[in-house]
Amino acid sequence: MVEEKKGFFKRLVEGLSKTRDNIVSGIDSIFSGYSSIDDDFYEEIEEILVMGDIGINTTNAIIDRLKEQVAEKHIKDPSQCKQLLMDSIKEQMAVGETAYEFENRKSVVLVIGVNGVGKTTSVGKLAGKLKSQGKKVVLAAADTFRAAAGEQLTQWANRAGVELIGGQEGADPASVVYDAIAAAKARNADVLLCDTAGRLHNKKNLMEELRKIYKIIAREYPEAYLETLVVLDGTTGQNALAQARQFNEVANVTGIILTKLDGTAKGGIAVAIQSELSIPVKYIGVGETIDDLQKFDSDEFVNALFNTGNQEEE
Repeated sequence: MVEEKKGFFKRLVEGLSKTRDNIVSGIDSIFSGYSSIDDDFYEEIEEILVMGDIGINTTNAIIDRLKEQVAEKHIKDPSQCKQLLMDSIKEQMAVGETAYEFENRKSVVLVIGVNGVGKTTSVGKLAGKLKSQGKKVVLAAADTFRAAAGEQLTQWANRAGVELIGGQEGADPASVVYDAIAAAKARNADVLLCDTAGRLHNKKNLMEELRKIYKIIAREYPEAYLETLVVLDGTTGQNALAQARQFNEVANVTGIILTKLDGTAKGGIAVAIQSELSIPVKYIGVGETIDDLQKFDSDEFVNALFNTGNQEEE
């Protein structure tokens, strides 16, 4: 497990290299280029954070915190601000103790997201992760809108060795969830993981569909803990934030899965989503294999972003 984490940290460092070039190299030159801490110093940091897709509100919160700490600790040297800045970003992103409560209870996890963000793949990886923790998992293929989703999920289910319910194109998603709940109860499953559609351009239909699904879960499986995760594509930056906002209007979103963080300069969006919507990023993906989806760790993320931490440079 430690090996896997170390490997993931290394991939995260590599994956965030473009974001790092985008944010950190600029910030480092400010820390070394300024002889005193003044408004210009803060403005420059602010500009770089906003350009790095961290978002205006979040950046303001980070800068305010930095100013507070500089005053409290009577810091005069700009170079001493780097660690404070990192700590301030970490504070904005801490996930909290109860983030993975669904792992400890009988639960239903709904996963939503628009096509093309890596949603079905994330569901498959999550199924594999939970199975490897010794959980009994049932998968529901409730994204019946897209023909390929069912086939894709079948492959993931076989790979993870978990049971799959549904998958017929055009079936009613709510009825797939209904059948899957019956199966989860019969098998005494720990987690029922549902791949659902997410068509934001047709928000009214999506709302109706989700409302029906939530209703069935409440009626048929009231004892289950309900987790709703939205999958977002990290390469889309501020657009991912806008999507998270829209999904939050139609569903009770409890967490984010942020995919494709490898090879994007917009990794700062992870900070923005957390801070602006108060929805924690719970998993991040940096590649294609099952191990490339990991629980989000703010310390690890910020260390990888600033390339400090317990790994040697290759």
